Formats: sequence, structure tokens, C-alpha cells
Amino acid sequence: MSSILTNTAAMAALNTLRSINSNMESTQARVSSGLRVQTASDNAAYWSIATTMRSDNKALSAVQDAIGLGAAKTDTAYTALESTVNVVSEIKAKLVAAREPGVDKTKIDTELTQLKAQLLSISQSASFSGENWLYNDQAAALGVKKMVGSFIRSASGSVSVQTLSFDTSKSVLVDTNTASRGLLTKDYTVPDQPSGTTTTSATWSLIYTGTGTAPATVIALTSATTSDSLDGMIKAVDMMLKDLTDGASTLGATKTRLDMQGEFVADLMGTIDKGVGRLVDADMNEESTRLKALQTQQQLGIQSLSIANTNSENILTLFRQ
Repeated sequence: MSSILTNTAAMAALNTLRSINSNMESTQARVSSGLRVQTASDNAAYWSIATTMRSDNKALSAVQDAIGLGAAKTDTAYTALESTVNVVSEIKAKLVAAREPGVDKTKIDTELTQLKAQLLSISQSASFSGENWLYNDQAAALGVKKMVGSFIRSASGSVSVQTLSFDTSKSVLVDTNTASRGLLTKDYTVPDQPSGTTTTSATWSLIYTGTGTAPATVIALTSATTSDSLDGMIKAVDMMLKDLTDGASTLGATKTRLDMQGEFVADLMGTIDKGVGRLVDADMNEESTRLKALQTQQQLGIQSLSIANTNSENILTLFRQ
């Protein structure tokens, strides 16, 4: 039956064309955005996972910046501590040279004074971002420094921030309030310092800043300095060098840990990006092929609708006869 009120063929063609246009709109959105899952309505589960992991990646990016800051602080302290070891080694050599009979000890003491000033300068200048792990002029000790190391999401979904720690008691060189907290200002007791025909204990300190409790005996030379005293000074400086190298070793290990953690975080961020991509990224080869097919279907749909509308016009020929 033919009807001028209801064109069944046109309605079917129009419905097909609407479906094709809807699919084309979705495909064009995927092609333009590059995402297969762009909103929660596309796939709620995948969208939720991708959104959470993208948020975690932003947190890891902040962690990466924090690790860089911690590494810079550690590098600064390590560089200064390494220079300190070299200067203290030079002081030890000067004391050994002063042991030679006939040497002018007062001239060597002038050199020692300059080397001590250099040590004080090194400790004061080893500052980065307002923090100095080698010099303390506050009443309280510097204590343990914590650096952000990682952002962790557990299997249960809870999050936490992991930190790396460094105990500055192993690196503080000068403490102007409590000398015993500084590797260069504290007293070193030599248990077997020669004293004539016997041995006794003696206490030596390298630097006195002029504040706080004065040390027992500061390492310094005069023309009257005895060989026994020089032997005690050399032993005290050698003990000091041991503490300095231990501190430098700990700093070096901390620096290595920060470098390794920085590389791990960078790799982890890349892995998360790839994982999210597998969930929500569109396959551009597939989408471009689908788009081409839908464009062809759209043209055929329009042609079909045009033919269906033409069928109604054919009825007019019946009234012309």
C-alpha cells in the first residue's frame, strides 16, 4: 500500500542515517582527541582508573621535583665535606712537617690559621635553598633531615609519602653554640699521647669560634710546642679525618640513593602513562578506517533517503491520467 501520510521507506532510511551520524560523531571525537575513553559515559571503569592514575602521576611529578631538591642539598653538603677532608689532610701534613727539628713552627702556625679560616668559610657557604647541613649557629641541633622520596598507593587504595632521612650529626662541621656537635669544633681525646718517658691522655680541638664552651686545647703552634704535643695533635687530626670520611661516605650513600630513586620515579611515571594509554587511547588506524566507512555509509544513507522521498512523488503520475 502506498500512502502520502506515512512514508515507511523514508522513515527507515532516516533512522539508519541518524544511527550513522551518531557513530560518525563518536568516531570523529576519538580521532580528534586521540582517546577511546574520554568521559565516564564512554567506559566508567576505565575512566575511573585512568583519572586516578593520572592524578598519581602528577603527585609523582612533584616527588621528582622534591628528589631533585634533596639531591641538590646533598650534593652541596658532599662537595663542601670533600673539600674539608682535603684541607684537614693539608693541616695534618703541616703538623707532620712541624715535627722536623729546626723548623719555624710560628710560620707553620700562620699557615694553619689560614687553613682553619678556609674550613670555617667552607662550612658557612655550604648552603642550598636556605639549608646548611655543615654549619649550625642555632641553640638546637640540626637533627635529622627528611627528603621526599616517593608517593605510594597501596593495594587497598590508601596513599602515603615515603621520605629519605639523613642525620646531620655526621656532617655538621662547626657548631657555634655546642662545640661537641661539630666535627671540627669538638674535643678529640688522644689516649696515648707521649709525655716525656710515659704516655698520657690529651684533648685537642681544631677550631674555636669564640662562642660557647671553650675547648680544652686548640691545635696551634708556638716556638715552644714540644714534639710530644705535636704527636698528640697529629693523632687528634687523624681521628678527625676518620669522622669526616665517615660523614662523607654517609652523604655519598644518600646521594646515590636519591639518584636511584629519581631514576625509578621517572621510569614509573612512564610505565603508568603507557598503562593508562592502553586503557583509554584510541587505535588511530582502526578509527580512521571506521571513519572512512561511516562517511561512505552516510552518503549511501542520504541517497537512500532521497530515493524514499522520490517514491511519494511518483503517486502524482496516477492523478495526471
